[in-house]
Amino acid sequence: MSFKILVINPGSTSTKLSIFEDRTSCVSETISHDAATIAQFSSLMDQLPMRLAIVKDFVARHGRELTEFSAFACRGGLLQPVPSGTYCVNEAMIHDLQEPALGAHASNLAACIGFELSRESGIPSYIVDPVVVDELAPLARLSGLNGIERVSIFHALNQKAIARQAAVDLGRAYEEMNLIVVHLGGGISVGAHHLGRVIDVNNTLNGDGPFAPERAGSLPACGLVKLCFSGKYSEAEMMKLLAGKGGLVSHLGTNDARTVEKMMSEGDEHARLVYTAMAYTVAKTIGEMATVLEGKVDAIVLTGGIAHSAFLVGEITRRVQFIAPVKVYPGEDEMKALALGVLRVLDGSAPAVTYPPAAAP
Repeated sequence: MSFKILVINPGSTSTKLSIFEDRTSCVSETISHDAATIAQFSSLMDQLPMRLAIVKDFVARHGRELTEFSAFACRGGLLQPVPSGTYCVNEAMIHDLQEPALGAHASNLAACIGFELSRESGIPSYIVDPVVVDELAPLARLSGLNGIERVSIFHALNQKAIARQAAVDLGRAYEEMNLIVVHLGGGISVGAHHLGRVIDVNNTLNGDGPFAPERAGSLPACGLVKLCFSGKYSEAEMMKLLAGKGGLVSHLGTNDARTVEKMMSEGDEHARLVYTAMAYTVAKTIGEMATVLEGKVDAIVLTGGIAHSAFLVGEITRRVQFIAPVKVYPGEDEMKALALGVLRVLDGSAPAVTYPPAAAP
């Protein structure tokens, strides 16, 4: 039996759409939204009718009907912490996306679009491995200050998808392996995958772990406190320094690794120092995660857009290859990861999960 899946992935300035038949993408488009279009909406959720119309137009232009799909696969948004899985879109989820505790993000629109499509067609909608996937071990939650708990926010969708692919390539089951998976993008996440669960990972959004193109990563605590009370920055500006204006942006004025490598090729030794230091902090965090797995690491997996960089991958690899073999999967394919997550439910190889989960992870 063949399954047809409509994949919906809204970003801040675009809407990515794909039609999959089982594991194969038949049609894909990225519809861009200019700044003027987005600016006319006073809130994120005000965009919902516009985005919904775009999805319906995409389906119609490609000669499809909503009722011919087996399911709608939607990018997961900023929800309550959940274990990894494929979740049925329901009213509780829509409520939490429309009034999110963690803030408004374009990904919050995806399940809301799916919910409207499901009401119209009777076809189920799902999300897969949102960024708030939380499988942290109890030890990983504690920080050195009572009342400040470590939080799991990371590239769960791509990390889980690539971990499963690496397991297949190694002839093993993901649930039987110990992997360290590194997503190298605008933010960098390093996860310790123990027998199918990410038991420790840096909070990629809010200042933790290695520094990245747009993220400050872990910082000297006293220096950060002094900066907060210096009077130079508001709370919102400080948060932006941690995520958006940190990392390569702070040191070099760009978040584009290709630009940095061009600077290096033209003899900019400061750019080389900063870029090498970023690789160094990634390698250090991989070393930390190796201790989480007690040295029993089957493979270290590098993925994400910057995994295309031979320099960065080389710098990381030479520092960590003594721990375990390094496998590289450059780029990411969120659309396929979403489709495959829903396909596992449709073909019966994994259960659909109800949101919110009955018990905390």
